[in-house]
Amino acid sequence: MKPYCSSRQNTIRRLTREVTIGSVKVGGMQPIAVQSMTTTKTEDVAATVAQARELAEAGCDIVRITAPSMKAARALKDIHSQFRKDGFDTPLVADIHFLPKAAMEAAEHLEKVRINPGNFVDYKKFKVMEYTDAAYDEEIERLHEAFSPFILRCKERGRAVRIGTNHGSLSDRIMNRYGDTPEGMVESALEFIRIAESHRFHDIVLSMKASNPKVMIAAYRLAVARMQEENMAYPLHLGVTEAGDGEDARVKSCIGIGSLLADGLGDTLRVSLTEDPVYEVPVGKELVKWTEALWEKSAAVENKSTQIEETVDYYQAQKRETLSLDLPDGTVWNHNAPAKVAVGTPSSDTPEALIKKVAEVQMRQKGAKIEYWIHSIDSEESLSALATLTEAWIGVIEGFVLDFKDPTLLDQLLPVLKAAPEFHWILNVPAMTLEAIEGQIPTGSGITLCIDYAGCTTNEIKSLNSGEAAFATLSSALQGCSAIGSYRTLIATLGSSRQSPALWLRNVGDLFVQPERPEFAHLLMESSILSGAILCEGSGNLISIESEPNLLKASALGYNILQGARARISKTEFVACPSCGRTLFDLQSTTQKIRSRTDHLKGVTIAIMGCIVNGPGEMADADFGYVGGAPAKVNLYVGKSCVKVGIPEAEAVDALIDLIREHGKWVDPEPVLNG
Repeated sequence: MKPYCSSRQNTIRRLTREVTIGSVKVGGMQPIAVQSMTTTKTEDVAATVAQARELAEAGCDIVRITAPSMKAARALKDIHSQFRKDGFDTPLVADIHFLPKAAMEAAEHLEKVRINPGNFVDYKKFKVMEYTDAAYDEEIERLHEAFSPFILRCKERGRAVRIGTNHGSLSDRIMNRYGDTPEGMVESALEFIRIAESHRFHDIVLSMKASNPKVMIAAYRLAVARMQEENMAYPLHLGVTEAGDGEDARVKSCIGIGSLLADGLGDTLRVSLTEDPVYEVPVGKELVKWTEALWEKSAAVENKSTQIEETVDYYQAQKRETLSLDLPDGTVWNHNAPAKVAVGTPSSDTPEALIKKVAEVQMRQKGAKIEYWIHSIDSEESLSALATLTEAWIGVIEGFVLDFKDPTLLDQLLPVLKAAPEFHWILNVPAMTLEAIEGQIPTGSGITLCIDYAGCTTNEIKSLNSGEAAFATLSSALQGCSAIGSYRTLIATLGSSRQSPALWLRNVGDLFVQPERPEFAHLLMESSILSGAILCEGSGNLISIESEPNLLKASALGYNILQGARARISKTEFVACPSCGRTLFDLQSTTQKIRSRTDHLKGVTIAIMGCIVNGPGEMADADFGYVGGAPAKVNLYVGKSCVKVGIPEAEAVDALIDLIREHGKWVDPEPVLNG
């Protein structure tokens, strides 16, 4: 299979066919377009136009509107007319599920129509059956007959089409042959693309959305590889569906969308939030700015970069095997153990200031505990502060990560380490100073050596004597590589030398595209992309957010990134759709209500769906589901089985909690300390 991108060390944009959507062009060398979607009832023309105007004024490049019925599809005509009379030329897109007739009607009025190949003709009933090749071919012929009139209508009217596959709504036919897999998602879309191409229709945009960023990343990569095999070059619409709200949703979206943008993939995007849709736009715009800066930065080093062969499976992430560490508490830490979180403070902090921060963290932390404390050893004062810290942290944290920058202090440092055997000590040493302390560190007795390969070339990594190093990290990029590319290159280079140290993912300003912008929202985005991309490929054993001075925020973000990348589950996982005109209850307030009462249920996944379009499918991985079944009525699920129907909305949250209790998943929340 052809590689899915030109370079995994630097961002080289994938060249695609250019598709015209009204006043906007997508693909080719055009700017990445940011999209969002209205949440009003489509039949309410005035409200839908007002929200479309609000999105356009916020900078949204393309606005999508659902058409869940023929009445809604016919309303698109008046919506489009009024929107244009108001002076807006932003393209409008119809979102269609289940109703080919509605798609035909929408093509008469709007510049683009999105169809879902999982339910344009087929339905998802979780039926188990076997298809012979002949029976499968008959199904494809049926699709051809059903889809062709729509494609011919779009060709005649000059409309673009998004073939939008969703992990949660694959048809039973696809599920039975390919399973609930990225392969099934890709084949579902390709079947429809081949039909369109048979009519010489090429104004197509493709999407491969999932609520799990790992599945989403794998599906998009595989889609590109498969398109290349069939000489297709359609632009990609990126998005993590049902991402939820708040920081969790932004982290998941940045992991999925950002990882692909860093690979050079993506021509338009939507950040799906269970919030007012206008809040989606600035997050999307920040991702575009970040990508444009990355293109510029990568172009400067593109010709200097070293392409190194990787053994990682791009399409099915597997955990990278690492050395096992025996920790002082008797446990073993290796690739099968959850990744851990480290935070730290500037080395300029006095011992008194450090103890104050430690006390604040101990008092206020909830769930997102600090496991490792990062401390710089660059002076005798920092050594003194370390001795004070060990007393404060006994019985609270697992260990320390020491940024060891001055080899002359080693003789004074070792007694401090030996005096506190209850801690696991990770001694991080710059690669270029490794020779100065060679053979002097008593590794294996609660002390682990970590090598910082910042700025090295691949040849230097291979030639360095790593000795007993059980960890590797980067505090700045390797020569000729982007930040993500640096970690990929480091992993591959160490692997080619038969070295398998654990990996410390450091999120520090020197690795970022725009280090002069320390705002937390920007830090969240870049940390999620960098660490998320590597974690989703199966690597990463320790993560740190080092550019955020608020230790609680830094710790919480670290855990959220691990959870978003499915590398470690430390709290409740919420799968919540972003709302649209199909939604049967107020998703924003309902999600907040459910979250406030269940966010302490570690390891439990709760799906909150406004309707059934993707609900049962996306809930296949969820423990419990809360789904709009009818106006003011809610259906409850256990897994993908509906167990309670038509519960009044006012009683539904309590009923959900009762259901969680019935299945033994409920625990009472711990009291929150104030201080």
